[in-house]
Amino acid sequence: MAHISLCPPYTPASQVVRQLRDRGYAVLQPEDTAAWAGCDLARLQDLAPDWDDLSPDEFLKDGGRYRRRRHSCFIVEDGQVEQVPHRAHWQPLQYNALHGGMRRWFAPMHEETVQAPVWAQLLKAVAALSQQVLADRPERWFIEAHQFRIDTQGGIGRPTPEGAHRDGVDLVAVFLVGRHGIKGGETRIFEANGPNGQRFTLAEPWSVMLLDDVRMIHETTPVQPDGVQHGWRDTLVLTCRRGGFLEDASDN
Repeated sequence: MAHISLCPPYTPASQVVRQLRDRGYAVLQPEDTAAWAGCDLARLQDLAPDWDDLSPDEFLKDGGRYRRRRHSCFIVEDGQVEQVPHRAHWQPLQYNALHGGMRRWFAPMHEETVQAPVWAQLLKAVAALSQQVLADRPERWFIEAHQFRIDTQGGIGRPTPEGAHRDGVDLVAVFLVGRHGIKGGETRIFEANGPNGQRFTLAEPWSVMLLDDVRMIHETTPVQPDGVQHGWRDTLVLTCRRGGFLEDASDN
């Protein structure tokens, strides 16, 4: 069966706020991602080698070995970025039926990455967009950063093994960092309370999909090797939430 890659419905950087308010999502091409974040595209591309040193995800309930990742957490308030002590990633079953309800401890991001000026620029851009689109008063924004590599060494890799889902936050930003030797990996987004949806393939490094997580459901189809033994899809996912990080209520 042929794999058809549909071009993303790109939005100019100047229209991202309006698009998110009107449609619940926006997709930016790499140059517009850099313009929106207020940085040089080359500085974003400098982050890519980090994805060659991610740690195995030991929590996959389907028994797969196709996902590697790192995870760190931050707070952005009044344009200032603070990294918080390393913590577990937790989601309720309501948002992740496969891996929800358990504390998952992943390796933290590298110190040199989170200290890079471009990293703070990305976090501040995501927080500022959340403030503009979703809040009517100044907020503290709690951001979880996930570096993912989905590989095809075992045949098929699943970017979203939990299926179509919401993340239980306010804003989700999915940056494509790179693709190599794969087919598949189509992004699909749907209105949570409506009939409309979109499907497309992120293929350009540092293109980004931005989602109002309350309004939109999302998933990415599996990836398969395409002419090479070892292919992969690298992404950076930033989830932005006001009021605190998602936490296990039994801890309180």
